Amino acid sequence: MAALTFQSLKSAHVWLFLCVLAFSPSVWGRPATFLQDFQVTWSDAHIKQIDGGRAIQLILDQNSGCGFASKSKYLFGRVSMKIKLVPGDSAGTVTAFYMNSDTDAVRDELDFEFLGNRTGQPYTVQTNVYAHGKGDREQRVNLWFDPAADFHTYSIMWNHHHVVFSVDDVPIRVYKNNEAKGLPYPKFQPMGVFSTLWEADDWATRGGLEKIDWRKAPFYAYYKDFDIEGCAVPGSGACASNPSNWWEGSAYQQLSAVEARSYRWVRTNHMIYDYCTDKSRYPVTPPECVAGI
Repeated sequence: MAALTFQSLKSAHVWLFLCVLAFSPSVWGRPATFLQDFQVTWSDAHIKQIDGGRAIQLILDQNSGCGFASKSKYLFGRVSMKIKLVPGDSAGTVTAFYMNSDTDAVRDELDFEFLGNRTGQPYTVQTNVYAHGKGDREQRVNLWFDPAADFHTYSIMWNHHHVVFSVDDVPIRVYKNNEAKGLPYPKFQPMGVFSTLWEADDWATRGGLEKIDWRKAPFYAYYKDFDIEGCAVPGSGACASNPSNWWEGSAYQQLSAVEARSYRWVRTNHMIYDYCTDKSRYPVTPPECVAGI
């Protein structure tokens, strides 16, 4: 139901998006081939194009992991990719899909990190939000399907009202804009789109208790349907504040009733960690948790 609701809402705004696209070259969005809009940033030999560049394979072995990034940065919009994660015994591996301002001191970042598992155990997705250089806002959800068996769509929708992380159009995390309450929100820095496949067996699986079994290497993850709809920077300065952008529309300023039910279902049945309730790390509840994230 959540997927149908999202698509029907988005369809209602297609005509508006097309009008904006026609008059603003900085608004961009289409399923892309890899090299049109992305570039390898780490270990070219470990990223292979498939199907004429419409899909790619990321490789992790004992020599190296790999990564890629968008050629442009964006300020607000929606990014999504279909990903098939590392199958079998993937403990100690991390497949990441994220947006990053690529600025050290006051970094903004929106993270999906998929934490590998031992065969038969659930795959965990960790999300994190950095706003004005402050991160440490981790939440973890066990996925309710096998993400290595087929492709699934992972998306980040970012507007002036909130950030929504979704899996197959089911929201798994919402970070609201609470600037009115004095809390930072990522809105001033454009962010690029990044992805990596790398070794993190010091923390990724059961807090680092489960190490990579290199006898199972190489490890593979697959990506396709690279889709970015947002305001490219540099571009029209008015684009990011244009209220007619579809992602700024009233339908996207809060979750729909169906999306809200799906979100509660995920948090009730599949959330396994929330920094907001971690009293060992935060004896005083973080202010954005009190404000409602």
